[in-house]
Parts: sequence; C-alpha cells; structure tokens
Amino acid sequence: MTYKELFSNHKIVRQLSSVQFIAYFGAWFSNVAIYSMLVDFGASAFLIASVTAMHLIPGVILSPFSGSIVDRIPVKPLMITLLSLELIMTLCFLLINTIDDIWMLLIFLFIRMGSASIFFTTEMTLLPKILKGQALIKANELHSIIWSFTFTAGMALGGVVVNMFGVKVSFMIDAIFFISALTILSQINFKINSKKIEQHIFQSIKDGISYLNKNRYIFHYMFLHAIVGLTAFDTLVTLLADYKYKYILAVPLAIGISNATRALALMIGPFIISNWINKKNLFYIFIIQGISIISWSIIQDNFYIALLGIFFTGLTTSSIWSYTYALLQEKVEQQYLGRVLAYNEMLFMLTNIFTTFFIGLMATLVGLDIITSILGIAFFAVAYYYKIIFLQKGNNE
Repeated sequence: MTYKELFSNHKIVRQLSSVQFIAYFGAWFSNVAIYSMLVDFGASAFLIASVTAMHLIPGVILSPFSGSIVDRIPVKPLMITLLSLELIMTLCFLLINTIDDIWMLLIFLFIRMGSASIFFTTEMTLLPKILKGQALIKANELHSIIWSFTFTAGMALGGVVVNMFGVKVSFMIDAIFFISALTILSQINFKINSKKIEQHIFQSIKDGISYLNKNRYIFHYMFLHAIVGLTAFDTLVTLLADYKYKYILAVPLAIGISNATRALALMIGPFIISNWINKKNLFYIFIIQGISIISWSIIQDNFYIALLGIFFTGLTTSSIWSYTYALLQEKVEQQYLGRVLAYNEMLFMLTNIFTTFFIGLMATLVGLDIITSILGIAFFAVAYYYKIIFLQKGNNE
C-alpha cells in the first residue's frame, strides 16, 4: 500500500492527518521560543533539562488514567477538549517574563503536554480500530512523517520568527495554529463502534494491569518502542547552541536549524527504509542508528559539519518508531488498546525523561561529545537485546 492509496481509501486518516499537521506545526513553532527564552534568562543546564522533562513527565503521571479515559469517552468530544486545553495553555505562555516565572511555565507545560499525551493516545488507539496490516504500518509512518515535517518547518520558521520578532509573537502565532486545528477537528465525523466500558475507572485501570500481567511478552514490544526515547536530543541541541554555536550565529537560529535538519531526516527516512524494514532487518537498523549518533558526536564542534551528522542520526529513527509501534498495536486486543498504549506512552516518556536528565546532569561532568557517544553505544546494546529476544529465542505469541 502507498500513502496515496491510504489517503484515497480512508477519509478519516486524511482528516486526522490535517489536524496533526496543523497542531504539531504550532507545537514545534513555539518550542524554539521556549528554549530561546530560557537561554535569554540565563537558565542553567539542569533548569533547561527540567523544562525539557516537563514536556514528558505528564505522559508518565497521567498514563494510568489516560488509557481508561480514552477507552471510555467518545473520541470527538475528548479530542476537542484536549486541543482546547493546549490552546489555552499556549496563550498562558505570554505571562512568562522573567526567570522567576519559570514555575508558571512548568505548570502550563504540564497541562499542555498532559493534554497532548492523551490526544496522542486517543489517535493511536483509534488507528488499529479502522486499519490493519500494511495500512496500519503506513498510517504510523505517515504520522511520523507529519511529525517530522512539522518539526522541520516549525523549528526552522520558529527560529526565524523568534530571532526577528521575539517569543511573544511566536506564542500568539502558535495559538492561531491550534484554533485552525480545532476548526478542522470539529468537522470530522467519527464512525467508530466501540464496546462501552461500564467499569469504574479504577477497576478499569486494574483490569488493564491484569491484562499486561497475563501477557507479559507485550513488555518486550513496549521496551523496543520506548528505546527511541534515547534520541530525545532537545536538551543536547540547546546546550550545543549555548556552549558552542552562539559565537557563530544567534541561539534561536542555531536551535532551529539543528532541529530542523534532524527533522528533515526523520521525514525522509521512512521513504527510504519503509519497504526494506522487517523483523530480521530491524537488528541492523538499531546498529545503523548507533553508528550515526556516534559519528555525530565526533564532528559536533563544527556547526556546519555537525548538521550533516545530526541529519544522519534522524534517517532511521522514524522507521524504528513506526515499525515497533505497529508491532505492539497488532499484539493487543482492541478493548485494551487505550490502556496498553497509555502504559506504552508512559514507558516511552520515562526513557525520554531519563535521556533528558542524563544529558543535563552529565553536561556538568563531561563533554557533550562523550554524552552523545554513550547514547549511540546504547543502541548497540538494544540491537543485542533484540537479537536475543526476537531473533534467537523468537517472540511469536
């Protein structure tokens, strides 16, 4: 199946993709403003890492409840409510004026990213209910491509706007994107017949945990997907811009161009790899991912050469993300999808948080090149784990 065939045969995928495109573009557009604001405030490496982590912590804390919420509330009202919360919190960013206001930023980020996390779980629970096999894999890849393209365009344009007009303008433009996404979402007609869950929410949570406990092989798939969190390079890119690249060009532009370059690779990668990736070749994809990260670490000091390195770090990441997610989706019974995918999101976010704080704390002890190399080596360990669990022992449950 091609992406054109997926669009032609599934109207709801087309409509959801439009919502994703606009909402994600706005999110990444204002991300440059947030990190540029922190640098302007003179924030420490640990504080930058803390703000980065707050993009991820809500997904961890809310995951036990978000899965049960997704499994019991109608899709459209839930998604509209969540996008509305993201819009309101984005406007609240305008209240941040000094480093003393960072506590407010953390609260606003928690609510916004908590809403985004549940919104994502809702989408990824919806897809397996309407798509199967290659169509599901292609839909996951499409989601990853949209994320990557909006990351590319959003970061690049966001860096230019912040540099020219400041962070406040960026936040206001971001709000306009969310308003546009809400307008499109309100016009989608969701025709999903789902089994209504009558259990109390805490009983529903307990039931989901019991399902995972009885099907422990699912944890292997969850871990395999969560390992993509080792590529959470936001803090690393921000520190490189602050420590090394600010003498070459403005920090917002350095952050924007670096992230945009990697995101361009994230977008291109699936077109190159998607028809080649399978359970056997995934082992080699992990190896390639590790090699590309280590190669980037060697050339980080030179901004322009480093762009080539960061580009190659992104070529395989999207394919790893989408392929491992599809493997997990197809292993879970539909009535448990929301809860299992929410726990999967929790594990994924924990990996991102670990990576973020690892970078922030280690930056005070060793060079950023060493930190990057360690993350690359970790993918060799993941490849070995995959070879033992999935290729040698087999995991055919």
